[in-house]
Amino acid sequence: MRPAYLFLSFISLSVTLYSCKQSNSAPGYDYKGWGAYAGTKDAARYSASEVINLQNIVGLKQAWVYTSNDRDTANRTQNQCNPIMVDGVLYGSTPKLKLFSLNAVTGKQNWIFDPASVDTAAKFNPMFYYKVNRGVVYWQDAVGGNKRLFYNVGNKVYCIDAEKGAPVANFGNGGYLDMTENVGREIHSFVASTTPGIIYKDVLIMGVRVAESEDAAPAPIRAYDVLTGKLRWSFNTIPHPGEKGYETWENKDAWKSLGGANNWSGMSLDEKRGIVYIPTGSIGGDFYGGNRKGQNLYANSLIALDAATGKYIWHYQFVHHDLWDRDLPATPNLVTIKHDGKDIDAVAQITKNGYIFMFDRTNGQPVFPINEIPVPTNGLPGEQPWPTQPIPTLPEPFARQKFGPEDVTDISPETHKDMMEKYLKVKNRAMFSPPSKDGGWIFPGFDGGGEWGGAAVDQQTKIMYINSTELPWAQVMIDVPKTDNNDHTLAGSGHAFYNQRCIACHGADLKGNGSTIPSLLNLEKKYNELQAKNIIDNGRNMMPSFKAIPEGEKKAILTFLLKIPEKEATGPIGRGGAQPAVPETKSALPAAPYTMAGYNRFVDKDGYPGIKPPWGTLNAVDLTSGKLLWKVPLGEYAELTKRGIPVTGTETYGGPLVTKGGLVFIAATKDEKIRAFDKKTGKVVWEAKLPAAGYATPAAYEIDGKQYIVIACGGGKIGSKSGDSYVAFSL
Repeated sequence: MRPAYLFLSFISLSVTLYSCKQSNSAPGYDYKGWGAYAGTKDAARYSASEVINLQNIVGLKQAWVYTSNDRDTANRTQNQCNPIMVDGVLYGSTPKLKLFSLNAVTGKQNWIFDPASVDTAAKFNPMFYYKVNRGVVYWQDAVGGNKRLFYNVGNKVYCIDAEKGAPVANFGNGGYLDMTENVGREIHSFVASTTPGIIYKDVLIMGVRVAESEDAAPAPIRAYDVLTGKLRWSFNTIPHPGEKGYETWENKDAWKSLGGANNWSGMSLDEKRGIVYIPTGSIGGDFYGGNRKGQNLYANSLIALDAATGKYIWHYQFVHHDLWDRDLPATPNLVTIKHDGKDIDAVAQITKNGYIFMFDRTNGQPVFPINEIPVPTNGLPGEQPWPTQPIPTLPEPFARQKFGPEDVTDISPETHKDMMEKYLKVKNRAMFSPPSKDGGWIFPGFDGGGEWGGAAVDQQTKIMYINSTELPWAQVMIDVPKTDNNDHTLAGSGHAFYNQRCIACHGADLKGNGSTIPSLLNLEKKYNELQAKNIIDNGRNMMPSFKAIPEGEKKAILTFLLKIPEKEATGPIGRGGAQPAVPETKSALPAAPYTMAGYNRFVDKDGYPGIKPPWGTLNAVDLTSGKLLWKVPLGEYAELTKRGIPVTGTETYGGPLVTKGGLVFIAATKDEKIRAFDKKTGKVVWEAKLPAAGYATPAAYEIDGKQYIVIACGGGKIGSKSGDSYVAFSL
């Protein structure tokens, strides 16, 4: 038997710190309700209710189950929604992105809105809405007569009457916003919204998800009038001429061709000051930056804007010239702490790397020192990696920061030998090693570390609770394969377009990665041309929509993948007309000469991570001192426990909820359980089996003296079965 691994444990210290730092909750937020994504607009994920507590947690039972009956196991539907509760009504979405209203006490449905009822494309294409929506936004006027919900369905943001469950016809484009509009130029790749926006007074502020390739769409932060849907302001995350930050770009025309720097992970709001805090992702394409030299402002940044006008206040960039897909993955947390003898209203931002950065909310000054550390710069030809990256001195990281040969799994001698051989093939092991053909380790992986589930902050103790996945991914670059320049057939053009668009995920050999990304070999035996085009247009599973790709280019790719005879390939597709024999791409950028060989998790033949456990953790970090208080495994593989292996943790998706009653609730694990931890010690004090994995963040609310914990059970990720229910627990 291998030796048990050690967990960091400062439990006695955490108890001492917890007892001496009681303070009043931040003003202006209803911490006994759950009226916004992440509970409140400060993204605290905190409940001030203590009806459920350490003394009575053993009596926590299932109160009700709501099932929408629209999961699709074949398509691996998911549900990552963190529902909201307003005036005794629970609002959330289903795997097929229907919006519902429930009695929050009984789980009985009041109404349900199906976007397919008003969208012809959705009605006739069952894959159109098989995406995710992580939450709902609620607004009502001063007298409470006008109650509206805003929620995301692909590239649309619907405005729904909260009492009737129907679109508000005089809002936007007949009841919705189209997020492909008002971006400043023509786009040729997908735009969608997954995480909900946020409302300040009568302004709805929105971010979007966009592609991560060189043809990514621009993604300005946009604010809309909640009554009319008219655009109120827009902030360009790739600055235009005359805008602050434009001078930092070497390529003065970058705004015309580059995209990304998008807010896909949500935002937080200081309502008293009227400041919105917006984290952004990287510039497309993710792994080669020869076309985007420089720091790439405002990518990978936390941006503070005036919520009423969109005026710039301050920003901080966490990764310069990102080559590792280090998007800021979650809503920032607002908290007031005591520092150097005075109260500071701070904003804390978690990262995929497992760091927590903290700033004064008003001016962006770091609470703890941040050092610019020299990093390797031996990039691919044409690449210019930035020579330094910022590393916070405190708070202490909540995830491991290195993956050395001594960390390779030893779950069995055979597995260790096999995985060590694979480990040694990847040559670069330092964080921020530029992408190379020799390969490098992304650790924590592309999904974090910190991820979209975010962190919870106890507003009394100022302790942050955050889950983390500790799974390495291999990043290996290859030359974009050359295609036959003399092959002027449609299939030959399709092969070239495949190499530009698809190779990073599905590989040069079309085999995918064997787990989350499917093989495209023999695709013609599974789909006809129209079926395959539907998947390109609307996405499926992890694959987003690529509807914006020019039709001729799609035709060529399908001709290549489906091995369509040339005489047939020049004919019509679906209801479209004849396609050109050799379509032209409209990309404004030259194609990148290098691409990643695939998104490859470092897992053994049985699917277990190839690093020594823990593979998933729950962590407590004191934001006042910056110290990591405790770390415990999160999740379990029962078959490994039976073999005598200590609890390992699993990959985690979804976030925690912390309560005044002394508990941290979290699902997020592959073993389909929800657990409650003692927030002082990290000890599991309660758990329950769910109908499917709860890859979402729980919500908590109190009604008539009774507290409820609700979790969406959607499954669907990392091989988990799909689910379509919400489960509520109470005493």
